[in-house]
Amino acid sequence: MVIVATHGPMDVTVGICAYNEAQNIERSIRSIYSQNTHDVVVKEVIVVSSGSTDGTDDIVRGLQKEHGNIVLIRQEKREGKNSAINAYLDAKSCGIVVMLNADNVLGTEDSLWHLVKPFEDERMGMVGGHPVPTNGKDDKVGFAVNMLWTMHHNLAMIYPKIGELVAFRDIGTRLTVEQQSDEDIIRMSLERAGYKCAYAPDAIVLNRGPETEEDFLKQRIRVNIGECTMKSKYDYDIPTWNRKYLFKAAFGTMHDLGFHPFKMLYTIRLESRARKEAMRHVAEGKHDMNIWDPVGTTKRLRGRGRRPWTPRAPPSRGLRGPSS
Repeated sequence: MVIVATHGPMDVTVGICAYNEAQNIERSIRSIYSQNTHDVVVKEVIVVSSGSTDGTDDIVRGLQKEHGNIVLIRQEKREGKNSAINAYLDAKSCGIVVMLNADNVLGTEDSLWHLVKPFEDERMGMVGGHPVPTNGKDDKVGFAVNMLWTMHHNLAMIYPKIGELVAFRDIGTRLTVEQQSDEDIIRMSLERAGYKCAYAPDAIVLNRGPETEEDFLKQRIRVNIGECTMKSKYDYDIPTWNRKYLFKAAFGTMHDLGFHPFKMLYTIRLESRARKEAMRHVAEGKHDMNIWDPVGTTKRLRGRGRRPWTPRAPPSRGLRGPSS
């Protein structure tokens, strides 16, 4: 068991997995170096480029000339996200690890600090950030993306749902490369070792949701396959499948987005379809996959007229754990 001292500066590793992320990787990395880290020290940023062929590696090498603590690990062929995570976990030098997606950026100058400050408590095992999509709400798919992540936020305020931006204490867990349920496997291992998990609503991370119905379903089916696999393979419950939590989160979501019955029913229909397809997939014994095709429309992070890391934080609501 790895225990990190709570006195003095806290060293962290930031790990980024990338596959053909030339249009996003520089913004993602620069958002790390734009942080007000306070008493947190980013000791290293490790980028694992898994079979990239679009110039991702060259962009990272260029950034290494500006920042000497960037490490590039090159995988000659695409091996899947879990393999890439294992690679930077084996290479890191810190006990606290931040997982940042290559197509996301930290959303405020204090996002990283809000994410890792809870580890001053030695019992803290994992903390999740607050994903905020850059999609507009005018069209029905954009609204569905915003409704999904607003539900995620409101549910996480009840019971932590962790994803997109994650920090965790490394206790030696390494991921099976046959599936892609990365943060859920790590969380399960930490909880079973006696650690607690929390949600940091002020740790904003900006992402880009799908822009077409086809891509929305493609993404949601794969996410739900991973969650169904966690239940089937490990008997581990994911909070977004808890009807009581979902019902409570729905009220907060309507408060945040307003009441839009047709768009909301459309979103519910899409998510229900994705869950049914995922359950069928797992019931047929197919379970999760380690490598998925990219969802193309999620790779255009920059919103209309918005800088990549424009602050969108709500008023501070503090850390949230299961008993908060």
